[in-house]
Amino acid sequence: MTYVFQFGEVFRYWTWLLNGVAVTLIYAVASMALSILIGTLGALARRSRHTALRSAAWAYVEAIRNTPFLVQLFILFFGLPSIGLRIDAYTAALIGLSLYNGAFTTEIIRSGIQAVHRSQIEAGLSIGMSRMQVFFYIVLRPALEKVYPALSSQFVLAMLATSVISAIGVDELTSFAGHIQTTNFRSIEVYTVCIVIYLVLTLLLRSGARALGAFLFARRRPRRPAAAR
Repeated sequence: MTYVFQFGEVFRYWTWLLNGVAVTLIYAVASMALSILIGTLGALARRSRHTALRSAAWAYVEAIRNTPFLVQLFILFFGLPSIGLRIDAYTAALIGLSLYNGAFTTEIIRSGIQAVHRSQIEAGLSIGMSRMQVFFYIVLRPALEKVYPALSSQFVLAMLATSVISAIGVDELTSFAGHIQTTNFRSIEVYTVCIVIYLVLTLLLRSGARALGAFLFARRRPRRPAAAR
């Protein structure tokens, strides 16, 4: 039996695919922005002098990183209503993605902060900088610059993780692919196109992340003195 590929039956629903890409990117960007905030706070908590804060941050990171993301989503969407906390699927998806990526981002940012030598902090304080200025200009910015490649990779993983939120009814790319498949029954074509779209998005995000990193962390180099004539 010879199978005849009919990709035209997939591209007839290009508006569905486009909507899926838009939702996927929105969730990826929003969850990664929130996870950077969570990761920064978590990294500071991991290095706190207070045992309670360190323990809470450690428990959060270990619990999230060592349990399936799908189960975490099910707890948010199906479990919380059992105790009176009901949230819609789209909110649960954003919270779940942010907490999941936030745990990994915590460890990434913590490693960057640890790479900043204590002497640099002391030097900043010695020239009259406030602790807030030292934190932003001497600790946080260099730390983010050091771990930016890892953060970029986590951003791509966050985008790919959005495929899981279709399990709780959020219409993103994978979900729309499923809708198309149930309409035309062209499973191979539908999911092949879906994979190619994810691959293209991944390559575009990596290129965009490199360009953004070059812009954010551009170093001003002194100009070479003009040669004497």
